Amino acid sequence: MTDRLGPVDALKAFACVLIVWHHLAFYGPMSDLARPLAPAVVDWLYTYGRMAVQLFLVASGFLLARGMGPGRRPSGPWPAQVGRRYLRLLVPYAAALVLAILVADLVRNSVGHPDAPATPTWAQLLAHLLMVQDLLGEEALSAGVWYVAIDLQLFALAALLCRLPGAAAAAAVAGLTAVSLFWGNLDHRFEATALYFFGAYGFGLLAGWSARSARPWAGLAAVAALGIAALVLDWRDRIAVAWVCALALGALQAAGAMAWQPPRWIGWLSRISYPVFLVHFSVLLGTGALWAWLWPDGAAVHALGMVVAFALSLAAGAALQRLEQRIVRPRAALGWQLAVLAAGLVAMGI
Repeated sequence: MTDRLGPVDALKAFACVLIVWHHLAFYGPMSDLARPLAPAVVDWLYTYGRMAVQLFLVASGFLLARGMGPGRRPSGPWPAQVGRRYLRLLVPYAAALVLAILVADLVRNSVGHPDAPATPTWAQLLAHLLMVQDLLGEEALSAGVWYVAIDLQLFALAALLCRLPGAAAAAAVAGLTAVSLFWGNLDHRFEATALYFFGAYGFGLLAGWSARSARPWAGLAAVAALGIAALVLDWRDRIAVAWVCALALGALQAAGAMAWQPPRWIGWLSRISYPVFLVHFSVLLGTGALWAWLWPDGAAVHALGMVVAFALSLAAGAALQRLEQRIVRPRAALGWQLAVLAAGLVAMGI
């Protein structure tokens, strides 16, 4: 027996692969040179591969619904809950930051790359350690770090609302989901806040709670109606993807199909999906710079480079996951925060 949800693992594995290939298409120069071989594929990944974020948001909300919500007692004070979440996110996040800073510095000072981040500042480093870089308008040090900050905000909001008694918790989450869908997600000024993303996250929470309730199909029908209303107001592909995904997971849960387990390699991809999300930009940056230096031209060789970068991204994510499993987070927190600052000092030449 396993407590893993097979369809959720499959969804996370797919999202993991999709986000890496999206960034392979988005960040040059390999994709620019390889594009003539399959322009439609590269263009689709460039435009629609970012939908992987919606899959991660829904899956995160759906999984959170298993242990938090109506009828469940909060596990300690709210600040302690948020603090534990921060520590859980911190180790792989900080390790990915160290790698991103050092790889960007190496690339910047050697072969060069148009997408290499600039030398970090003290304000950037401190903002990233507090996971508030986007709220403060600081340039990101890596492509994946924004999601971690949003995840912490989403969790903090959900944990706060779930402290309300009884059905009030679900009503509050549904209300905030509606606010996000009908207002926050329509205004790009909120992109650095949880309000922009709570619609997709809330779909996952509500679908998870509905599917485990006494009347699962009635609850899922309400989620369906909420999504239809939001899309009628303003069609957004990303919201449509999140809505369909949440309803599919909810229907599978209600039908008792969550016991299905995917092949082991899909489960492995699911387990490393978060570390891969964090670390793959550094791998793409380093591989792309090296490939462009060794082979300035050639569609086929750069298509091969994209495959190599993808494989290395999975390997780096797996290594980061093993590192995380061997570290006691509370004891390691300060050490990893200092490691980020030390990497920043190296990049600044201090």
